[in-house]
Amino acid sequence: MKSTYNRHRIAGVWSLLGFVFVSAILAGCYSQAAENKAAAPSKSIPVGTPVDAVVIQPGVVKESLEVTGTLVANQHVDLVSELTRKVIRVNVKEGSFVKQGTLLFQLDDADLQAQLERFRQQQKLAQLNEKRLKDLIDHDAVIQQDYDEALTNLKVLDAQIQELEVTINKTRIVAPFDGQVGMINIHTGAIVSVNTLLTSIEDNSVVKVEFSVPEKYSRIIVEGSEQTFTIASDDKEHTARVVARESSLDEATRTLRVRAVAANPGHILLAGQSARLNLALNTSGEALSVSSQALMPSSQGYNLYVARKNMVTLVPVQIGQRSAASVEILSGLHQGDTVITSNLLRLVPGVPVHFVSLK
Repeated sequence: MKSTYNRHRIAGVWSLLGFVFVSAILAGCYSQAAENKAAAPSKSIPVGTPVDAVVIQPGVVKESLEVTGTLVANQHVDLVSELTRKVIRVNVKEGSFVKQGTLLFQLDDADLQAQLERFRQQQKLAQLNEKRLKDLIDHDAVIQQDYDEALTNLKVLDAQIQELEVTINKTRIVAPFDGQVGMINIHTGAIVSVNTLLTSIEDNSVVKVEFSVPEKYSRIIVEGSEQTFTIASDDKEHTARVVARESSLDEATRTLRVRAVAANPGHILLAGQSARLNLALNTSGEALSVSSQALMPSSQGYNLYVARKNMVTLVPVQIGQRSAASVEILSGLHQGDTVITSNLLRLVPGVPVHFVSLK
């Protein structure tokens, strides 16, 4: 029994020695790790407000002006009757394209044709009478007065026939030019009176773009210049050439009315549509421009934050043409200046900055 006790005592001693040995090893490792951590250099933290910036370089700036205009047909005519007559034939369909001279409507002309035939028979008799009297007067068989009366009677009949033929032509309503017919407002059998609207015809092989420009730009938009425009129903950009300008400004609006012409393949453009024009005014090849978000308005004008030696400087500037994304700087900025474009509300002159991005 004493032997068993000794064996247990020896085992407890060995266990205690093992615990002490492991603890010593762990303590040494922890101490070494702490020394290594203390010896590692600490990472430096950037000084100043983080900002984005851009280095200004000259580039091309196009000055433009956006105005709204209206599309107008190249030619448009309302077709009306000049006579009070019955329509005996409608010779065209709504919306169809017709050539110049195509018969569109025929009015009743039966009584006019009968009257014309009567005049022509009288004309034949008057011609024979005039010829016979002319032969007789050459032989002094009749007096001059008889021949003059016969000649006058013939000329009166000729004039009456011409007048009647003009009236008969008014019963034939034809297309005055190549174009598209609009809505038909009457039908066969209807009685039309003077100025009754029958239909309309429109030539939109090309369209006119009419718009007004402010007085300031009245001398820039000249004849022959090309302008671009878009319409609400089509995202395609169309080109129009300026062909005419009004001779004077509108006194009420102080604007100049301008007319341009645009090709219309496929008849996509329709008269009456609104056109949004982007007028090309001036182009500068060495202009300085910055992002619109970098501009700081003030009571005296506009300012920019410029970084010089990583310090903020407030620079007053004069601006020119603006667009949705950028603004032209006319004065106050120089090539190579570093303009700050972000975190502007946290900046004041003299504050240090560091660049998150620099373009």
